Amino acid sequence: MSIDDISTDAAIKSKHRALWASGDYPAVADVIAPLGPRLVEAVGITAGDRVLDIAAGAGNVAIPAAATGAHVVATDLTPELLEVGEGRAPDSGIIWRTADAEDLPFAPDAFDVATSCVGVMFAPHHQSCADELVRISRPGGRIGLINWTPTGFIGELFAVMKPYAPPPPPGAQPGVRWGDPDHVRTLFGNRVRDLTATTEILPITRFDDGAAFRDFFKATYGPTIATFRTIADDADKVAALDAEMAALADRHLTDGRMGWEYLLVTATVAG
Repeated sequence: MSIDDISTDAAIKSKHRALWASGDYPAVADVIAPLGPRLVEAVGITAGDRVLDIAAGAGNVAIPAAATGAHVVATDLTPELLEVGEGRAPDSGIIWRTADAEDLPFAPDAFDVATSCVGVMFAPHHQSCADELVRISRPGGRIGLINWTPTGFIGELFAVMKPYAPPPPPGAQPGVRWGDPDHVRTLFGNRVRDLTATTEILPITRFDDGAAFRDFFKATYGPTIATFRTIADDADKVAALDAEMAALADRHLTDGRMGWEYLLVTATVAG
């Protein structure tokens, strides 16, 4: 990697940290909190396991994993999110550490279990993340992932925001591709075995109507905040995106309930 490439990558990561530090992502994490215990259960975390939760945010997976008696390290590129998690579980024994999902500061084979819940999907370079998940997991260790699908509600949300959003970094891949089983299998290849990919639905009852969803995400969710900031000087675009987001949520709401589709992936590291 050249000096120019290193400088560009550092700039991308700096923007990424700022994106997720904006708004109030822990409030969003509270809405999707059931995903954490679901992933802990699916990947079979138990007492004594050495667990690395990558792009851990405020600890949706790390905290219930530690409650099993596992030894947990939680990493994220955004230290502000880790501070929230540590404040929520100060006596959990979790090690909270700022780290890049594409370049983890751990030795090969260091963990029994590697997890990420709607986390690594937002790193720009998917293959680098997959390579690191395999590298830091021991042979016979487990990998567990939850990611939004391209066809589910959050995938549709990103499609709605895309025409208004800032351009992605050079070479970045859309995060929702992690919700495509074929893409995930290609990323891991023959380095894992017994890979299962199951589409599931997270029930959401937080929003009475589409406008309530839109206003919540405009105030809390980094990608939405960044998108509206990009078009802030164009009142027509702001109004159009306001309307599209509310309409999308209204289409998915029935009697105050909606379902957010995600892909649950588990695999065993070969070797």
